[in-house]
Amino acid sequence: MAMQRRMKVAHHDVFPAGAFLKGAVESVGDFNASPREDGSRPQQVDKDTGLPLWQVTVLDADEEASRKETALSVKFAAKQQPVPPENKSGMPWTPVEFVGLTALAWIDDSGPRPRLAWSFRAEGMVAPGSPLKAAS
Repeated sequence: MAMQRRMKVAHHDVFPAGAFLKGAVESVGDFNASPREDGSRPQQVDKDTGLPLWQVTVLDADEEASRKETALSVKFAAKQQPVPPENKSGMPWTPVEFVGLTALAWIDDSGPRPRLAWSFRAEGMVAPGSPLKAAS
């Protein structure tokens, strides 16, 4: 049995202390494509599904997370822009749980020495404690 490139992971395995959205859902720009006349980039599409890619910035609440691991991106391949859960927390960041979360390991060699890094994708996002529903 061959190991898949992307591994399915549970939200609580990746974010045991919780996760918070910082900012809005944004389209992922395709920096391999030619810029448009106005200088903007077209939206990147998923190589497997052909769906547009979206991303959110996530704050990891784990006190043991390193500085480089405290803020990360989670991407979505979806026909329409994913909608985050309503923020009822009273905080500036929205508590969130990811549905259908996968992880892809890669080598980050941009610093003084290479390190293992992770790329995350999700099918959807819900408020913590909500019934988990995949994105349509």
